[in-house]
This record gives sequence, structure tokens and C-alpha cells, in this order.
Amino acid sequence: MSQAPYYDPGSARVYFWVSVDGVPVSASIDKATLHYRYHPTSGTDDPLSTYTANATVIDEAVRTRLAAGAREPVMLRDPDISARR
Repeated sequence: MSQAPYYDPGSARVYFWVSVDGVPVSASIDKATLHYRYHPTSGTDDPLSTYTANATVIDEAVRTRLAAGAREPVMLRDPDISARR
């Protein structure tokens, strides 16, 4: 992507872009969502590092939301990346 993902402490969200058919689509995910999905027992996780380590799965969640009719910017929620049961 032309812009690197970043964490904004004011909104407590990681902002990132996903390429969909060659077009960058803006998206974001909440720090708490990342924490509870990927590091529920840790108190020291870094949201940007967590996003980066799991970008493939998170980016696919954005594509799934877009396919279901979501509009840009896509704001991922807990159910979007909840553990598969």
C-alpha cells in the first residue's frame, strides 16, 4: 500500500489500507478488538504489532465486509474477526 498502517492513540484504532482489485480501501480496527482476539491474557500487547502479525486474516475480514455491502471506510468489529468455532 502507499501508506503504512498506523496506530492512533486518540481513537485507540489501527488504521490501514487493503488492496481490493488494485484499489486501496481504508479500514480500521479497535485496539480492544485486537487485544481480546489475539492477546486476551497479555497486558502489554502493541496494537500496531498485533495488526501487522495478523494482517492477512484482518485484511480478509475487510474484503468479506465489502462483499457483504460495507462501504469505505470499513470499521471492523469484534464479530468480524472472532475466533472460528
